[in-house]
Amino acid sequence: MPPIDRLLDLMAKLRDPDKGCAWDREQNFATIAPYTIEEAYEVADAIDQGDMAALRDELGDLLFQVVFHSRMAEEEGHFAFDDVARAITDKMIRRHPHVFGDAGHRDSATQTQAWEVSKAAERAAKGHDSVLDGVARSLPPMTRALKLQNRAARVGFDWAEAKDVIAKIDEEVAEIKSEIDTDGSFDRLEDEIGDLLFVCVNLARKLEVDPETALKRANAKFTRRFNHIERKLKERGQSPADVGLDEMEELWVDAKHHERRQGEA
Repeated sequence: MPPIDRLLDLMAKLRDPDKGCAWDREQNFATIAPYTIEEAYEVADAIDQGDMAALRDELGDLLFQVVFHSRMAEEEGHFAFDDVARAITDKMIRRHPHVFGDAGHRDSATQTQAWEVSKAAERAAKGHDSVLDGVARSLPPMTRALKLQNRAARVGFDWAEAKDVIAKIDEEVAEIKSEIDTDGSFDRLEDEIGDLLFVCVNLARKLEVDPETALKRANAKFTRRFNHIERKLKERGQSPADVGLDEMEELWVDAKHHERRQGEA
């Protein structure tokens, strides 16, 4: 039996009303969705780690999620796994006329532009009127912000230069300071913080920097430097809870110098 057929058969048995697994039978699209998102992140993590064995396993976990959703849809009479595979195959053929049709050769930039035109046509066919329609609400907020901004930029709603975005960042910071100085409500402060984060994503976009990647690097840098603080304190028989902020700040600066020395080596 081909591996995919074996997997589909396994899923059917897990969902069998009489002999299946009680947990698997109880699940629905909403309860499984968080696991689907988690598995996608684990795929990305395996790629970041360069771990091909882990990537193989995580791709399997993600495929299982597709099979799980497809099985539940089949049980309700909506569609089956074959319909999912057929739909994505048809879509990829439709979006690659330069490979499967007679559109002629396209470089990467031309194909990206044509891809977006094709997606816009598909959205229109589904009755989506807004340029922003189809940007999934369940995306991580930073990713969704970037996609919304890209969509708006395609129709000319965009700053001309990155320096214009920096001016907007200064404006948003000033508004946050004003809320702090006037003891503004939590709702207002949350709103202003959100505006600042949204504009920071826009600055990254204008500079052609992926904000998720930039923040991931910042997280790794913070972890690396804070671990340096913990390691140095442990050598003294101490922990961060035993010292003040000034001493930790000195070790933080030491961590930066250490990185710089390693970079120059």
